[in-house]
Amino acid sequence: MSVAIVIPTRDEAAALPGLLGHLAALPGEWEVVVADGGSRDGTAALARAHPRADHVVEVPGGRAAQLNAGARAARGDPVVFLHADSRLPDTAAATLGAAAADPGILGGNFTLRFEGGGAFAALLGVVYALQRRRGHYYGDSSVWVRRAAFEALGGFRPLPIMDDYDFVRRLEGAGRTVRLPGPATTSARRWQSAGVPRTLLAWAVIRWLFLVGVPPARLAGLYRRVR
Repeated sequence: MSVAIVIPTRDEAAALPGLLGHLAALPGEWEVVVADGGSRDGTAALARAHPRADHVVEVPGGRAAQLNAGARAARGDPVVFLHADSRLPDTAAATLGAAAADPGILGGNFTLRFEGGGAFAALLGVVYALQRRRGHYYGDSSVWVRRAAFEALGGFRPLPIMDDYDFVRRLEGAGRTVRLPGPATTSARRWQSAGVPRTLLAWAVIRWLFLVGVPPARLAGLYRRVR
């Protein structure tokens, strides 16, 4: 069976063609689902016209709803959730296949490298790797999961922020996960203007506030201000 790749999009017309082109050349058998959340720049139409997009679904209600609908539309197993500004390593199919062959592994993510060059991207990568050792990681590291585990966990909860971290915490609590080699890459564009100290402080503070029960709707406003 092919591996399902679910791409959540919203106004990603500039980034999506590059990702779909990347997936068209990526070794392996992939089923690609674009789950659009109300783009106004023609992202959904662009995806439908691209030969590498197997399914396109349009889903209101936020990113969690997109991810859940994309997973439901796909048939592949395991499922990889991939951002439009991210890329998988050429070894992704092989390493996913090896991990999926072990029934004790429920999912995980990929080793992550931030693109952009310079000390900023390098430091983000180092901090991210340290966080991963403690079981903390997010959607930009290309989270993957067995379909049975995804369904048992009930998918992503409809949170306005931290939906990926919430899912990862539940996945980590459900059984064994692995960080696959690569690395996968993602853009540092969202954090570049904030700078290193503000970015790292935001990661720590928002996660801590989430864990102590601050409503995600309030955290969403803080996240927007940081970015």
